[in-house]
Amino acid sequence: MLAACAFSVVMLYSLVINNQSQSITNAELDYTDYRTQAAAALLGAAACLVIAAWDYRKFCKLWFIYMPITLGLTCLTFTSLGRAGLEGADDKAWIAIGGFTLQPAEFLKLAFILSFAYHCFKTEEIFNNPLNVLFLCVHGAVPIGLVMLQGDDGTAIVFCAVFLAILFAAGLSWKYILGAGILSPIAVWFMWTHYLQPVHKNRILAILNPEKYATPDMLYQTNLAKIALGSGQVRGKGLFGGNYSYVPVSHNDFIFSYVGQTLGFIGCLGLVILLGVICLRILGNGLRSGDGLGRYICVGVFAYLFVQSLLNIGMVMGVTPVIGITLPFISAGGTSMLTSTVAIGLVMSVHFHSAKYDTLFAKKK
Repeated sequence: MLAACAFSVVMLYSLVINNQSQSITNAELDYTDYRTQAAAALLGAAACLVIAAWDYRKFCKLWFIYMPITLGLTCLTFTSLGRAGLEGADDKAWIAIGGFTLQPAEFLKLAFILSFAYHCFKTEEIFNNPLNVLFLCVHGAVPIGLVMLQGDDGTAIVFCAVFLAILFAAGLSWKYILGAGILSPIAVWFMWTHYLQPVHKNRILAILNPEKYATPDMLYQTNLAKIALGSGQVRGKGLFGGNYSYVPVSHNDFIFSYVGQTLGFIGCLGLVILLGVICLRILGNGLRSGDGLGRYICVGVFAYLFVQSLLNIGMVMGVTPVIGITLPFISAGGTSMLTSTVAIGLVMSVHFHSAKYDTLFAKKK
């Protein structure tokens, strides 16, 4: 985690220096971005250790405090405090308080992972009871629905992945899985005809059949990202002093394209391996957990980081639609960085308070 955070700060610093040296117009980016990222990484690392030292079971029992707070903050995006992430964006997932902006749905992710894992754990004996499954679905539908109303479809997909992963890990009956598989075409049809806007449909169609549906504007950002990603070739142009291509929001959603420019295929491969190792370690901790609650938490965090990384990298490579989602630990954004690091703290808490350990610092005898 610390390696990923340090990598992020270095990439953002490089991006600021190179943009200024080449006089690239990018009003979205300045020196405050990498400084904010460094501060968020340090704060997140400290919070990670504090959380790791605290038993995760106690965290889960406080769901009645953090779940209403995070839901309330998310609802504030529908008020005058709500802001779009970028000018002209079709989502309104940020709130402005004082001189700061934050994305409440990021904190809601953690609250949802903890509360939903606890819900599944407390109902293990009657888990596949139809009424209990209904309540679990309502539990998942509330935050997912709120995020969808914001227009933040990328984050909504991550919430759905967490919801399904924890359900599967908790032992959902194959009968429900089969039923969901039968109904899924109807759900997809309903979403396509009644929820998705024309711009969303065009983004999907342009990925599936670019020759027929893609317009210059539709894949403008993706095409620039692919050109930038490939321009670094094997070893990249170096962190400083190269002839870099401009990609909109390259410090945020499209930072992977800048990694390709500066560090080439080797740098991209190294970053993918780093994120993959983090995800595998999370799953490993879940498998070694002393109870189902710890296992569900780890599975939820894994689903969040893995799916978000997959969608972000796929977006840069042009194999998934542009849905506005950050690369965990790497993309600029204090809220995203804090969420990712605190999530690792929860996993560490499961590890240190499992059957093998009873505290952060000492093994059980």
